[in-house]
Amino acid sequence: MSVWPEPFSTDGTFVSLVPLSQTHRADLAEATADGELHRLWYTTVPDAAGMEAEIDRRLALKTMVPFAVIDTSTGKAVGMTTYMNIDAPNRRVEIGSTWYRRSVQRTPLNTECKLLLLQHAFETLDCICVEFRTHFVNVQSRRAIERLGAKLDGILRSNMIMANGSIRDTAVYSIIASEWPTVKANLTWRLESQSG
Repeated sequence: MSVWPEPFSTDGTFVSLVPLSQTHRADLAEATADGELHRLWYTTVPDAAGMEAEIDRRLALKTMVPFAVIDTSTGKAVGMTTYMNIDAPNRRVEIGSTWYRRSVQRTPLNTECKLLLLQHAFETLDCICVEFRTHFVNVQSRRAIERLGAKLDGILRSNMIMANGSIRDTAVYSIIASEWPTVKANLTWRLESQSG
């Protein structure tokens, strides 16, 4: 039985996405310290000490295809992202569990990363829908998802218990196949604008 989707690598101008491995651990431990991302209560970004376990956890999950996000200007891993909640019979994936070191947030790197993942999902995997989820209170993440062109499907109330014991309401967004050409044109335009 084949795995869908298969792990893959893809390259852009600003970013490369490669299958996650323990070889990325030192870079990712350094990246999580940039902005002390692990201290954000509404996310689940590992600290440096927990990076090895987090990489192992992602690699062990059968419903996840994890990537290291490589900044092409430095050759270093600056974050992680995944295809997750994979639903092969219905050709659906979620792009999630994404984080980047603070210094590359709101740069062309994120735009290109999402463009590459969406392009692979819609044009190679023939997905009918790509989903995004985030904590309702994570306004930065919600705005970034909305800038992609994703639409809010709804709020899953009391959806998850966070590490600090608080209850997460999850904002669910999606892009469907018929929207992809417009989303692609917009992301390509935004990438060119950010680059220039």
